[in-house]
Amino acid sequence: MTEAGTMYIPTLEDMLEARRRIAPYVHRTPVLTSRILNELTGAQLFFKCENLQKAGAFKARGASNAVFGLLDEQAVRGVATHSSGNHGSCLSYAAGRRGVPCTVVMPRTAPQAKKDAVRGYGGRVVECEPSLSSREAVFAEVVAETGAEFVHPYNDPRVIAGQATCSAELIEQVDELDAVVAPIGGGGMVSGTCLTLSNLAPKVRIYAAEPEQADDVYRSFKAGHIIADDAPNTVADGLKVPLKDLTWHFVRNHVTDIQTASEQEIVDAMKLIWKRLKIVMEPSSAVPFAAILKNPTTFAGRRVGVIITGGNVDLDNLPWN
Repeated sequence: MTEAGTMYIPTLEDMLEARRRIAPYVHRTPVLTSRILNELTGAQLFFKCENLQKAGAFKARGASNAVFGLLDEQAVRGVATHSSGNHGSCLSYAAGRRGVPCTVVMPRTAPQAKKDAVRGYGGRVVECEPSLSSREAVFAEVVAETGAEFVHPYNDPRVIAGQATCSAELIEQVDELDAVVAPIGGGGMVSGTCLTLSNLAPKVRIYAAEPEQADDVYRSFKAGHIIADDAPNTVADGLKVPLKDLTWHFVRNHVTDIQTASEQEIVDAMKLIWKRLKIVMEPSSAVPFAAILKNPTTFAGRRVGVIITGGNVDLDNLPWN
């Protein structure tokens, strides 16, 4: 890893090592296409289906890299994190595969399906209020109690190196991409995408997409410094967290643009993908496609990778019902 100030920036070598480390524990996920969606957008879209990943989300990559990279004396105390859902369930999955305990601090408003997933993989859920300040305060208590290794959901070099393996697969599966679009909350997937593409496919433009009602990354990008919301409200529950210093490094240095979508645009895009691709994906995963629909001139005539980040949705509480 290279050092920038007090941060350690993961390198291409870290991604390659992560890929070797996590290979037994994650899927090489498929890429789907749709003639109808191509005609609708005027672009050639290639959907990288991380909703079909282990534990139902791309975060199995970063979590597995962090857990299986621990020394035995670290792992015995277990791991802990705070998460709105997918990182928590993925960390529980990875911890379970290694046979170590996992505690996840989750907002009480997190989807029940995601709380159940954490518990289903053997993790312990500790609830907090749906704000960043409450999340961090409760988490501090958990770490003091357990001594567990903190695996941050996104602002962690081990996690970013793991997430970077997704785009490494994508550029092997699809030749000559012009752009990649991924959803952004804290920026773990986008940072991993930046890490891989800036080294292996530097001509590919990287776009991040986020909800209008949680547009702190968009405002940060325009302002040139991090602007954080404490408790944004959006149907895309996985994108409510703010940037941190490490993910901001990748965003400001490698992302071409940040695009936003309204709540209705996100729900409509999600429904359209369910209908045309016949796959289950969550609202956060629909934000990139919503942004493509909203900005057709940016993507028309181009070969575009679209990362569908997760499929852990509460089937009893779909957003169009």
